[in-house]
Amino acid sequence: MSTVALTNAAPAPSVEEETTQSLEQTMGDATTVEDVDAAARPPPSKSENLFMQIAVHPDGTVTRPVVPSVPASLDAATDGAVSSRDVPLDASLGTYIRLYLPSPVPSTTKLPVILYFHGGGFVVFSADTVFYHASCEAMAAAVPAIVASVDYRLAPEHRLPAAYDDAVAAVLWLRDAAPADPWIAAHGDLSRCFVMGSSSGGNLAFNAGIRTKGVDLSPAAVRGLLLHQPYFGGVERTPSEAASEDDFMVPLEANDKLMSLALPVGADRDHEFSNPAKAMAPEAVVGLPRCLVSGSDGDPLFDRQKGFAAWLQDSGVDVVAKMEGSGFHAAELFVPEKADELFAAVREFVYGAGEA
Repeated sequence: MSTVALTNAAPAPSVEEETTQSLEQTMGDATTVEDVDAAARPPPSKSENLFMQIAVHPDGTVTRPVVPSVPASLDAATDGAVSSRDVPLDASLGTYIRLYLPSPVPSTTKLPVILYFHGGGFVVFSADTVFYHASCEAMAAAVPAIVASVDYRLAPEHRLPAAYDDAVAAVLWLRDAAPADPWIAAHGDLSRCFVMGSSSGGNLAFNAGIRTKGVDLSPAAVRGLLLHQPYFGGVERTPSEAASEDDFMVPLEANDKLMSLALPVGADRDHEFSNPAKAMAPEAVVGLPRCLVSGSDGDPLFDRQKGFAAWLQDSGVDVVAKMEGSGFHAAELFVPEKADELFAAVREFVYGAGEA
């Protein structure tokens, strides 16, 4: 299938030009600059939406549209640049973590570590997808922090809870392998770790928090969860879902398709993987660290996210809810101003009251 226009991959303005140049230099023959340009444009209509172009075959397998990917880069030699490199998570499963180190790094203090899960409805994208790579570079520089972006297994080849298992493995990586990593040993503060995800990655970050909240991670410590536009669902439509039939980013048909491919066979959208506020006992979230839950009013998932944040609060979790934003789903990948807003919220949570 041909490359599908999806997003404007431009990061925050402070690193936009540099990242563009880096992508052009590292694409090589496999992916052209034209491919990147195509991925940098939002789909003009529902029919050109990437999720809508996932082909589901009678035997249950899928064909995914082609999206540009980029290798890690160790060539960030100038101030303001960001270096990246890949480290294995579980070689037997093909999972890995892409680390991002901003430059310059502080000489007197160490950086927090943000474990990050990308979006894609559990079905598409990876840590090396061009717009998530650019976003993680931008976030590492803007916060600043060491960002560890997790490449996890995708559905339907590996339905949930496979990605949750990979997320747990990534949290345990903070304890078992991160202390020996040269970047983290020299520049990271493992006592200030945060688990973050966007869209389906927000769902993963939440479930990683649930499954590891009683685990001794020392010398690491998870101080908070950052759940940006987390992807949840339910059998009964919310008003924002019901109005999303022609949404250009998450049309209702695509939303249903992604959940059907990701959930265990036979499960409906009220399964706890999709609708924890309905299916999960409130006691399950007791002991979670402080949570930032952010959403935008133009997102079809907005009502679901507001209900999820309220459920967490009602269950005794310390929640910072940022639901006053405007814009569409995953706008931080498309619009530099929205990236700035997200990174400012992350910075405030990580360096401010969220650290308590």
